[in-house]
Amino acid sequence: MNKSDYSMTELLAMVQEKAQAYNIQRITSAQDVYSLLHVYSTKDKEYFITVTLDGQSKVIEKRVIHIGTLNQSLVHPREVFRPAIQDNAAGIIISHNHPSGTLEASRADIQITQRLKEVSKLVGIELLDHVILSREGYYSFSDEGLL
Repeated sequence: MNKSDYSMTELLAMVQEKAQAYNIQRITSAQDVYSLLHVYSTKDKEYFITVTLDGQSKVIEKRVIHIGTLNQSLVHPREVFRPAIQDNAAGIIISHNHPSGTLEASRADIQITQRLKEVSKLVGIELLDHVILSREGYYSFSDEGLL
């Protein structure tokens, strides 16, 4: 897909997203994550995103790992941690949106977070948070004491 395949609105959103990413130098809270990734909060499909961080919690890169269906995104730990290993990241934050708008973690959300937490210990890259995004705001596993 080249630039001519995008609408002007999509191109503007992409530029704003890049500008937003450069404005957030450090992630210190779930609010920072929401500010960085808010564009995904209104998507009609579920997006699973990783944010890799250096030792000072500065953003190295953010990546869409998987685009799911209306209410489901299937991810595998290797897809989540491969970019973090390539970035030589000290930490990682995972995030996904809930197109339904709900700000509650599902059983599947909790299970994948626990699994990724186990893998993070094995690979030596700290899983710092899992943030669920919606039009209504965000839900942070770290803030809720689940990480």
